[in-house]
Amino acid sequence: MSRTAHLRLPFFDAQHRAFAEELDQWAHQAVAEVEGGDPVHGNVDAICVRWVRALGAAGWLRHCVPAGYGGAHDPLRSLYLVIARETLARHSGLADFAFVMQGLGSGPIGLAGSDELKKRYLPRVASGEAIAAFALTEPEAGSDVAAMALSAQHAGDHYLLDGEKIWISNGGIADVYVVFARTGEAPGARGISAFAVDAGTPGFEIAERLEVTAPHPLARLRFQACRVPAANLIGSSGEGFKIAMRNLDIFRSSVAAAALGFARRALDEALGRAKTRKMFGQTLGDFQLTQAGLADMATEIDGAALLTYRAAWLRDVEGVSTTREAAMAKMAATEGAQRVIDRAVQMFGGLGVGVGSVVEHLYREIRPLRIYEGATEVQKLIIGRDLLKAKN
Repeated sequence: MSRTAHLRLPFFDAQHRAFAEELDQWAHQAVAEVEGGDPVHGNVDAICVRWVRALGAAGWLRHCVPAGYGGAHDPLRSLYLVIARETLARHSGLADFAFVMQGLGSGPIGLAGSDELKKRYLPRVASGEAIAAFALTEPEAGSDVAAMALSAQHAGDHYLLDGEKIWISNGGIADVYVVFARTGEAPGARGISAFAVDAGTPGFEIAERLEVTAPHPLARLRFQACRVPAANLIGSSGEGFKIAMRNLDIFRSSVAAAALGFARRALDEALGRAKTRKMFGQTLGDFQLTQAGLADMATEIDGAALLTYRAAWLRDVEGVSTTREAAMAKMAATEGAQRVIDRAVQMFGGLGVGVGSVVEHLYREIRPLRIYEGATEVQKLIIGRDLLKAKN
């Protein structure tokens, strides 16, 4: 079966399917060229930089920035984003990571930045020349973004930033960081603003590089009287929280798509194992327990896929807010993919937990997706609150 056969659903048209087929073929060839081996034991920073350059040179990053600034669409098209992430994740977690961080990192500039900021950064992000980062999380402000403490004091034609960010993807390799800071127009979420901060700005440093289960460029950032030009303010002062949430809403359903990509790869590996592993005079796939497990895996994937594609379709075609639908997709796909991949590891037995095996790598990749861009528990809150305030 074609790796893009699932796109025959009515959410997609011929252009979507052609995009998926071309990207799938490109990614299949690019993995060996870019990674050259197991990324877990390689130079992750260098590999991610190479992925950004390769994705940019091939034109795929055009789908991460708006048209008019080097991009392919305006506004960004969620269906293309979910296709891209599902396809790339099936081939390489780092390829998916490199792709989405270009969109997530530069998204606030595309949504609310001045024309000057858009011209300065977005074409370079689309070409892969510049690497972007999204700096929102703090040591005491993860899911509770309104608890943000990093401050930005207005001082003439500059702002002075003081504080820290943590768990920042692309930290240490990014050229531009979209940083959210408290400017104090009002308490809580209403007193936060967004800024474009160039790497190397005096007063800004990478305080610590962080290691996680699935290796990615991550860092703790420190700002000490960091002078950022007032012209680098994104949108209006005090609008940072709204900008951040709009940006996350665009990309949340794509997190679900990445989980689908990992899960589909795990199912492929499990099917191959079931057909070839000899046990007790038959194959692993001849056992009814194996068949039931494969059925559960496939059903889990298809159910999550429908939720994911629905969320993207509603945003693109109906043009409506998809906060609830994207939260459902993110929750169902990441939790479901964890179960699918865990079952695949079980089918491989000892080989499944051997460092370097495909399913072991997928196991590392899926776990963070249940946390970042809103943990599963936060998605439940979003869904429940939206249901309660919805009109009958």
